[in-house]
Amino acid sequence: MNRLAFVALVLVGCCFSWSADSASSKFPAWDGKESVAQYAKHAKLEPTLTLDLGDGVKWEGVLIPAGTFVMGSAPGEAKTPQEAAIEKQHKVTITHPFYIGKYETTQPQYQKVMGANPSRTKGDTLPVHGMTAQEAVDFCQKLGKQVGRDVQLPTEAQWEYACRAGTTTPYYSGDTIADLEKIAWFGANSGGKMHPVGEKAPNAWGVYDMIGNAREYVRDLYVEAPLEEATDPTGPTTGDPKNHVVRGAAYTANAAKALNCRSASRRPTENPATNGFRIVVAVTSH
Repeated sequence: MNRLAFVALVLVGCCFSWSADSASSKFPAWDGKESVAQYAKHAKLEPTLTLDLGDGVKWEGVLIPAGTFVMGSAPGEAKTPQEAAIEKQHKVTITHPFYIGKYETTQPQYQKVMGANPSRTKGDTLPVHGMTAQEAVDFCQKLGKQVGRDVQLPTEAQWEYACRAGTTTPYYSGDTIADLEKIAWFGANSGGKMHPVGEKAPNAWGVYDMIGNAREYVRDLYVEAPLEEATDPTGPTTGDPKNHVVRGAAYTANAAKALNCRSASRRPTENPATNGFRIVVAVTSH
């Protein structure tokens, strides 16, 4: 290749790189102060999204702004060296806003899309639970085709960003068990059972039950290696496809030992009996 051709290739490469960067930065970043409604107006987006699943079954989503946050647990928050290692703090940037389920996916929603209900405890207002991670992925793919939207499980970074809603404390409501009780059903207050979605207080962005009730599958496969600073991370490319990260704890969680009720806590799939999920829908216009 002669020198002129090489220079031309470099210039073309630079142009493509600039275009990609421009596309990724076209959405404004959350300023840390705006409400979701204010950000939505600023970004020229709708603050909520409703999908019609048919026969009166609907899904409600809340807009999550683009932005940057510190993912992982603060020094001294994790109770074991292993937890501290896999929850190492690192900066993550989310370049695109997205809609996340206002509530955990419910049994009528799952039944409508998949034609079955795997939940051990049945109830029209209860989170669906007991499915495998692949079945949760299948739900997203089938629903996406049905409504003509990009529907997926949240990435682990999207999940924690949406959970924290700008907070840095162990729970998005504060740092004490009393704070946790305001927003979550867990071992000390659940009575050993799942509860209807939306009974506890939402976080600052209007999302309910991010901690407690059902644990939630995310898109990322589970590895114990610490996560690193990244932009729009999607998790490891290899691993056990049956072992996704689960976030948010369950109604059985022992909060006194801080095992898995914190915003930063990340666990392997383990027993799917108490696992549910919520979905994210990509923003399609600006």
